[in-house]
Amino acid sequence: MTEDVQKHSVHTLVFRSLKRTHDMFVSDHAKSVALDDESHKVKMGVKLKTEYGAVLHMPVLKEGKDQVPHLPGIMQGHQSYTHPGEGGLERVFQSTGVSLTADTKMHRNPSEGGVHSMALALPPSQARYTFSKFFKSGVLLVLFCHNVLSAFSSLWNHSLVEGGGTRNSALMRKAPTMPKPSWHPPWKLFRVISGHLGWVRSIAVEPGNQWFVTGSADRTIKIWDLASGKLKLSLTGHISTVRGVAVSNRSPYLFSCGEDKQVKCWDLEYNKVIRHYHGHLSAVYGVDLHPTIDVLVTCSRDATARVWDIRTKANVHTLTGHTNTVATVKCQAAEPQIITGSHDATIRLWDLIAGKTRATLTNHKKSVRSVVMHPRQYTFASGSADNIKQWMFPDGNFIQNLSGHNAIINTLAVNSDGVLVSGADNGTIHMWDWRTGYNFQRIHAAVQPGSLDSESGIFACMFDNSESRLITAEADKTIKVYKEDDTATEESHPINWKPEILKRKRF
Repeated sequence: MTEDVQKHSVHTLVFRSLKRTHDMFVSDHAKSVALDDESHKVKMGVKLKTEYGAVLHMPVLKEGKDQVPHLPGIMQGHQSYTHPGEGGLERVFQSTGVSLTADTKMHRNPSEGGVHSMALALPPSQARYTFSKFFKSGVLLVLFCHNVLSAFSSLWNHSLVEGGGTRNSALMRKAPTMPKPSWHPPWKLFRVISGHLGWVRSIAVEPGNQWFVTGSADRTIKIWDLASGKLKLSLTGHISTVRGVAVSNRSPYLFSCGEDKQVKCWDLEYNKVIRHYHGHLSAVYGVDLHPTIDVLVTCSRDATARVWDIRTKANVHTLTGHTNTVATVKCQAAEPQIITGSHDATIRLWDLIAGKTRATLTNHKKSVRSVVMHPRQYTFASGSADNIKQWMFPDGNFIQNLSGHNAIINTLAVNSDGVLVSGADNGTIHMWDWRTGYNFQRIHAAVQPGSLDSESGIFACMFDNSESRLITAEADKTIKVYKEDDTATEESHPINWKPEILKRKRF
């Protein structure tokens, strides 16, 4: 018969399991083995001879009259010379290594005065004998290096004291300061053009720089002579505010979009609409033309941007991803070919071929209503109510903030001289140096007579193709033209600039 297995209570089984676990881990293998004093002394003695043998012949300095040099057992019988110097200093010169004892656990360097007094106090014959030993062991080289290092250290400390700094201040990195901005002549109001019966919402200049076109809340598009400011032509056809206009540099076409969801192509030889681009589900807020291919891009309140083939009117791509109104769109020949800014406070860089987002920039905290590209550099700027930010193409790397225009920024423009213009909802215009972000001028032009002060707002601005004129579209139903002050000089209008520490925030 087989024996019955003895049954135990759960408590007993748990206790036995705990005991087995305890017995298994009772010896902690992670702990290092206890040091053996004798083996440690042997190890350190060998290390002293092999690694520090060349400098063990240096003087061992004993301070105090009542101290007597004590030689370890390993040094007994070796040649040595003892001389009681001034002040009771006893010096012992030894010619071989020492074992680790209470006296040799700590390395003591001889003082500089002790070395010199030792050399003077030695008898001539003993000095010749001792220094010949020093030459053999290379100690004079060590002493020479010690003196050179001491002199260099004193010079270093002296230069720091003269400079008003400390050792720690020499190691500290100097905070970056804003470079001196380039001087730009101030801009002044040159001409005020009236003619629209509603807010002027958009501007475009034709490639030949002969005329410019404006779109307004009075549902009309007007073409003006740039030199004289006289009205040349009015186009009607939109049934709501005209929010965007663009003139082609490849064909005699004018493109417009408005809050009536319509996108129109006008033939300027016949002054008639020849194409409509249907697809947007809400108001269309912006339009731009690709500089090298026959493609039109529009942005809308339906949170999309659409890419159109100009000739076939086909909707090539619908760029989705924004979660709120897309307020501005820009095109360029280089990658990324399309840039959009939205009321969802993001900027998106798009791959035109794939029709997908290439990068999303989320640094802004408020709606992005305007984006502008530098005409020469591979950079761009975006305007929002929090601040203006500069970015680097192609990935949208952040460059710097331009803070100070504390308003809702509706429009941005930049010229080749590095003058950035920001226009705001409260009617103020700020001029910035693109490279440094220095705000060199602020303008707040008066509204036209008969308008309310609240009708002071800048909706759009643009440099003409000569970059000598700045055209603004405003809420007082006027178009204002600014030009540089030809009489201004750097002496009459100096830069009020101080090299302040940069405060470039990442967000």
